[in-house]
Amino acid sequence: MEPYRQAAQKLKIGREGRHIFLCADQTHAKCCQKEAGLAAWDYLKRRIEEVNLEGKVHLWRTKANCLRICSKGPIAVVYPDAVWYHSCTPEVLERILQEHLIGGRVVEEYRISNSFLASDAERVCQ
Repeated sequence: MEPYRQAAQKLKIGREGRHIFLCADQTHAKCCQKEAGLAAWDYLKRRIEEVNLEGKVHLWRTKANCLRICSKGPIAVVYPDAVWYHSCTPEVLERILQEHLIGGRVVEEYRISNSFLASDAERVCQ
């Protein structure tokens, strides 16, 4: 079997699930301190591996260099739901993991919405 097919099979690509992208380890840290982004990433990576071992849901994670919302980071986005989150500390990521990724309920307290962006004057990275 070709290496990319083996990798896809191991990752269970093609199954129903959710994928979270987390802004961490940026080239130029803007949304949060680099250490905070890396701590969030390490936590998310470990917890998703633990949850995937249980086999109840299929979750994927990707570390993004920058998601272009350069405030209140780390920033995350969940697909296929297209829900964006701010302030993704390990504690917030645990809530996103339990409530949204596993439970299917958006964590509104940390959701980035149009009203949040307008009221807090968020900036977009150039």
